Amino acid sequence: MSYLDKIDLTAPNVGDLFDELPLWSAPFGLLLLDRVPMNSGLTILDVGAGTGFLTIELAERCGPGTKVIAVDPWKAAMDRLRRKIEQRHLDNILLLEQDASTIDLPDASVDVIVSNLGINSFEDPDAVLRACSRVAKPSATLLLTTNLVGHMAELYEVYRGVLIELGHSDRLATLEAHVNRRGTVDSIVSLLQGAGFNGVDIVTNSFRMRFADGSSLLRHHFIRLGFVQGWKAVAAVDSLQATFDRLERRLNVLAAERGELALTIPMALFVACKRTAGHLEPVGAA
Repeated sequence: MSYLDKIDLTAPNVGDLFDELPLWSAPFGLLLLDRVPMNSGLTILDVGAGTGFLTIELAERCGPGTKVIAVDPWKAAMDRLRRKIEQRHLDNILLLEQDASTIDLPDASVDVIVSNLGINSFEDPDAVLRACSRVAKPSATLLLTTNLVGHMAELYEVYRGVLIELGHSDRLATLEAHVNRRGTVDSIVSLLQGAGFNGVDIVTNSFRMRFADGSSLLRHHFIRLGFVQGWKAVAAVDSLQATFDRLERRLNVLAAERGELALTIPMALFVACKRTAGHLEPVGAA
């Protein structure tokens, strides 16, 4: 199978092959877990829960007196989460297999809202955050993580060069649009404030994803799942294979020069409150 082949997210067993996802989400999740309230008796909403990495952690860490509600429209992921819940005999988790922008929960019913990288996959982040604001109690806390504009800058620098080399400078604007679809600190703060969350506290950090070379990167299951389809959309349709052949070779050269291929992932945690008064000044990078 080629790394350019699309992974079928509707396949019955695809959720069972998601074991590596927490490796990507764990650095962000650790930022979040370091700040989330750890009190018994809370109602916690996990938005974009996926296969339940954060859902399970919060249900177990906060104990049986806490109720965790996981919402995600992806059936395969929710099916896997159901099996995890059954295997661990947890009875303080509720699953909602639906779009978070139309979440079926009462107004002002949730104490804490978390979303680990969920904002990256929301079709309408504004609508999702407005729905979160509706279900949040007046004093509720929202915590969300995301990777920021500038992630994998090392790869995109090479991709730009490949497009120019192949005479496809007309695709550079498409590449820049793809890169810039990630949020910035300011754009995400604006989204949160627009949805009715104030007192935004920000923690930033970064980590590296390291590969032996470009060939290893492009064939890695999670890279194919999460990124290759977007990279394909940047290339000219009539030279897709040629573009990726050249990209692979250029990444391999870069890895040989540097001893490895390391991609930088800038990340941020946003902590906000649903309040009608009061404001906390954002903090700097930690």
